[in-house]
Amino acid sequence: MSIDFKDKIAIVTGAGGGLGREYALELARRGAKVVVNDLGGSRDGTGHSDMALKVVEEIEAMGGEAMSNGGSVTEYDQMEKMVADTKAKWGRVDILINNAGVLRDKTFAKMTPDDFEFVLKVHLTGSAFVTKACWETFREQGYGRILMTASSTGLFGNFGQANYGAAKLGLAGLTKTLQLEGAKYNIRVNSLSPVAGTRMTEDLFPEEAFKLFDPVNVVPAALFLVSEDAPTNAIVGAGAGGFHSSWVVMNDAVWLPDGERTVEGFADRWSDISDFSNLIAPQSGSEQSGAILKAMQKVTGTGPSSARG
Repeated sequence: MSIDFKDKIAIVTGAGGGLGREYALELARRGAKVVVNDLGGSRDGTGHSDMALKVVEEIEAMGGEAMSNGGSVTEYDQMEKMVADTKAKWGRVDILINNAGVLRDKTFAKMTPDDFEFVLKVHLTGSAFVTKACWETFREQGYGRILMTASSTGLFGNFGQANYGAAKLGLAGLTKTLQLEGAKYNIRVNSLSPVAGTRMTEDLFPEEAFKLFDPVNVVPAALFLVSEDAPTNAIVGAGAGGFHSSWVVMNDAVWLPDGERTVEGFADRWSDISDFSNLIAPQSGSEQSGAILKAMQKVTGTGPSSARG
């Protein structure tokens, strides 16, 4: 099966280097017209450069079409303008890859409120801003493909990255709601958890591992997740040629009758409540309520048939 992006218009944020650059280049090779967005700052979010323009020049040198954009994802009006400029030039937007990010790693004890807030603003609020700027266009044209950049830190935790982890798990949650709201408009939304050797991670990997985790090895997953036949609501991990899926799961609910619905009653049933079996991956939040009602019906034989949660 050949996957191409002929006549598709893609916006890639943070595309001046690393993962974003590789996404932009491969989209262009496969026929997409690409907006290369990058503020051009250092990995802590300070400074500016002409990184986006250099990637545009690379794309044009291979015969593709691209335009650069230096807007900040944290400024909604700049993202609105980017989308407007894209539509003025090419008529539509089909694909958005939210890749822009920063790091300000410190233990929570040493992290300042500004460090925490800024990382959330770039990763989580920034991705929401760009997505919002594209959302109505996707709805009107009945087509949109969105990729959020999550992280193993958000999904599983990592020492010294409380700000980053909070933002990244937030993006997985944003994905799960947007894929529901976008479904009837053929908007598919997925999350990618990449492991790559980039300027964001260059001092975190030993040299050989840095080479092994070349960003180009993440591209297959990223581009499939924004393709015509992409799934929706997937969380995919990628790095060094290895790929996997992750899920947010829950086990069967345990229903406590009135006489046992105490702190002690909960403690007595903790082994059942925390049992790592009978796992399901809910597709919406209402399934939590449904699981509780199902457990109640199993015990009592009565109860409402559905509820929202």
